[in-house]
Amino acid sequence: MSVRTGAARDHAGYFHETAFYRGDDDFRSIVAPFVQDGVAAGEPVVVACHPANERLVRDVVADDAGVVFLAGPDQYERPTEAILGYRKLFAEYAGAAQIRVVGEVPHPGVGVRWDWWSRYEAAVNEVFAELPLWGLCPYDLRTTPASVLADVLRTHPHVIGPDGTHQPNPRHSPWTLPPTVPTALEADPPVVELTDPAPAEARRAVTAACAATRLTRDDVDDLVYAASEAVTNALCHGKPPVTLRAWVAPAQALVAVSDRGNGPPSPTAGLIPTSHTSTAGVGLWLTHRTCRDVTMTRDPNGYTIRLTAGPHLP
Repeated sequence: MSVRTGAARDHAGYFHETAFYRGDDDFRSIVAPFVQDGVAAGEPVVVACHPANERLVRDVVADDAGVVFLAGPDQYERPTEAILGYRKLFAEYAGAAQIRVVGEVPHPGVGVRWDWWSRYEAAVNEVFAELPLWGLCPYDLRTTPASVLADVLRTHPHVIGPDGTHQPNPRHSPWTLPPTVPTALEADPPVVELTDPAPAEARRAVTAACAATRLTRDDVDDLVYAASEAVTNALCHGKPPVTLRAWVAPAQALVAVSDRGNGPPSPTAGLIPTSHTSTAGVGLWLTHRTCRDVTMTRDPNGYTIRLTAGPHLP
């Protein structure tokens, strides 16, 4: 019977590993053995990297016939889509002793907001826990912000050391909601502020606020739905009072819903559909699939979910 190879040989389930590189040679020295050893063992190998790094892989792998090259991290605009896409792909490899994946993850260093991708890096530890998967997530030290690197170390149980050895990551820790970092739009007073609104009241208020923007009808509808779901979840699962605030700019809108509770206990909240609750599971997932950005934070005052329509907010 075939067995898993490499560092994950005696590991059951998902072997989630990160590595850090600075330059093409570093990247090749980390990724090439990972890919080549998988090909040699007859294991499915998937590479989802930016085009420049994909070329580096193709240049050093003698036979890439056993490698599936995806379009890179930009193929998935949202982590919900990435999880769905990978689940579908991994299902095609049912029965494989091991599946190897090199996956770069979007972050602010390449112009993408990080909050929900940080949750994604934590969530996949649960989402793919039972799969014979070895995932390698390389991060470029030249472009990755220090705050992102800190999150990466918190979310990966394994790390490749500077000497190339595979090691347990001592900085891996249980996931918690990050602290609140208000956006630039929130520097001004909100155009809407409601306390304990009914979902219908929230929908009317957000619809009216968005009338002053150039957002498309679809963007407005998505934001109105998301605000209604956030208020419903806060009323059902949070602690009062529930507060809805909204800010708008010509091409943007932001809705923040806060309550005094602790927020979701798992990073998977909103990234996968769930039937664990009668109200929060599918609605929050649909919100993550339609809004431009969804951030969830906690501070001494409680939990806040921020919903964005329009271009990314700084």
